[in-house]
Amino acid sequence: MYGFSVRRTDAGGKARLGMLTTAHGAVDTPAFMPVGSLGVVKGVEAEDLQALGFQLILNNAYHLYLRPGHQVVAAMGGLHAFTAWPGALLTDSGGFQVFSLAKLCKITDDGVTFQSHVDGSLHDMTPELAINIQEALGADLIMVLDECVALPVSREKMREAMLRTNAWARRCQAARRRTDQALFGIVQGGDDPDLRVQAARDLVPLGFDGYAVGGLSVGEEKSVMYAMLDATVPELPTERPRYLMGVGMPEDLVEGVARGVDLFDCVVPTRHGRTGWLFTSSGRVLIKRARYARDERPIDPECRCPVCPRYSRAYLHHLFLVKEMLGVRLNTLHNLYYFSELMRRIRQAIAGGCFADFRKEFHARGAHTGFAEGDIPEGSEMRLARMASDEKGYAR
Repeated sequence: MYGFSVRRTDAGGKARLGMLTTAHGAVDTPAFMPVGSLGVVKGVEAEDLQALGFQLILNNAYHLYLRPGHQVVAAMGGLHAFTAWPGALLTDSGGFQVFSLAKLCKITDDGVTFQSHVDGSLHDMTPELAINIQEALGADLIMVLDECVALPVSREKMREAMLRTNAWARRCQAARRRTDQALFGIVQGGDDPDLRVQAARDLVPLGFDGYAVGGLSVGEEKSVMYAMLDATVPELPTERPRYLMGVGMPEDLVEGVARGVDLFDCVVPTRHGRTGWLFTSSGRVLIKRARYARDERPIDPECRCPVCPRYSRAYLHHLFLVKEMLGVRLNTLHNLYYFSELMRRIRQAIAGGCFADFRKEFHARGAHTGFAEGDIPEGSEMRLARMASDEKGYAR
């Protein structure tokens, strides 16, 4: 029922074209997962996601445990029936959210005692409960409970969190009862390559169905994140999928694939859509800018999403200014299409043996880092990075 195979590796590189098989369909990899923390990818329906080409989405166990409750979801037939999503599903265990969103949080080797950010109620999250929740939710891919530390932090704290995460991983593996779900281990270790290698070498012999790299894009420079991938990914088995958690700017997807990563998730396309940032082939557009009030052009003349052939920048500008919910939906659809199309082109390049050329052209074009037509607000790059980081509690 569950399986993973690598169909091609780009000549001279580490980029992999693969197929992930689940009980709810196959997933072409490398793949990006839209984030539906609360059981919904904000503003879009299952049919939209399928039409955009997505085969796998992410829901979050922490949020669904608090509302409506994993027992409720189980009684409704599991997440697939509850959300009407027919494709593959991954649930994050909620470890990141416990540490980033809880009002109070006490960590011990046994687990975490935390206060809900929703109503202030106290909860004890253990590795065993994390598995119990995810088995009740019924996702195809589930994650061990991990401890994620914000960077910068001392090496000793990083080491403690890494060792605790690995100990919890063993307990998660022992606690699982369902055989129709794939369980992923999570490699922690902060920004220390030696700790990352140690974590991976400790986890791999346990034989998880897949391996995730966690605790990145939490304040470190991109060069540090890429260096951690360079240290970690070679330690992971080639026959298992590799998942970079909570990372999703376009350049990060390309660079992650170049380092052998198969799966990604992030709130970037949906979060940026809600705040009016639109990804295009020539740079990011901030649709609220006055310059678009009479602009008859589509968001991106090269785009074939459901939005660009039909609506002008002027109309989307108007919808955003009057706070019309349709504007948020259209922005979100466009951004999701951009990400889906980027991953399709990446897979196509690997299949054709030309990913290295694709990567070079992608960076040379610079659309992922630039702003179209001078749409550069004060402190924009830092603010965009913070926006993605601040939302990570909901992303994972």
